[in-house]
Amino acid sequence: MQTPQDSPELRMSLLEHLDELRVRFTKAFIALIIGTVIGVIIAGSVFEFLLVPYCAIDPTDDCRLQTLGPTEGVVSYFRVSLTLGAMIAIPVITYQLIMFIVPGLTKRERRFILLSLPAITLLFIVGVAFAWYLLMPPALGFLQEFQPTLFKPQWTADLYLSFITALVFWMGVAFETPLVFFVMSLLGFVRAKTLVKNWRVAIVGASVAAAFITPTVDPVNMFLVMAPLLALYVISIFLVAIGQRINLAGQAPPQ
Repeated sequence: MQTPQDSPELRMSLLEHLDELRVRFTKAFIALIIGTVIGVIIAGSVFEFLLVPYCAIDPTDDCRLQTLGPTEGVVSYFRVSLTLGAMIAIPVITYQLIMFIVPGLTKRERRFILLSLPAITLLFIVGVAFAWYLLMPPALGFLQEFQPTLFKPQWTADLYLSFITALVFWMGVAFETPLVFFVMSLLGFVRAKTLVKNWRVAIVGASVAAAFITPTVDPVNMFLVMAPLLALYVISIFLVAIGQRINLAGQAPPQ
């Protein structure tokens, strides 16, 4: 007797899904490579821009980051290049991810996703700007002034840039989540009632994400990141409620 696992149709379906995953991953990886090449070209100027907060800490210094090993400068430079590459490739990576997770979309649903990509990119930029102009100053100020009688801040290139790039990049990604939830509600995959019901999970998730985004263990920087994450979750609930109404209106039969 042939079991479902032995069915040629099931094996073909599984192989097709694996092949689609390979194709989507390859396209996203190529986009990341192209973005990183562009990042290498512009990394010098961006690097100088990232040094502005560091230079403001001690204007009398020559404004150069310390390196503690022969390769730390090269690694730090390419860290910035890779982060820039990921930022540039965000629309393509997001599109490939969504198209793999929700296959078999209708033409109307594909249109929703395509129209959302520019907005997702814009929200990523808004998140980066939010992290840079609103989160970075108090975060660096707290770290600089923490127990000044005990510690003298002399930050290395690797540690400084890992903190800066992680905070800026992942806050940009976090700002995309309300629109992603909105698109998923248009497709009927998420409901506002479910998000409200799981608010405790959201708080735990926001605290874990904040701990991941901020490489430090201090509660001040974690709260600075956690607060906007929870605000984004609340915004997501309202957007999902709107998306549900739009979805129901689109599915309603004509009178």
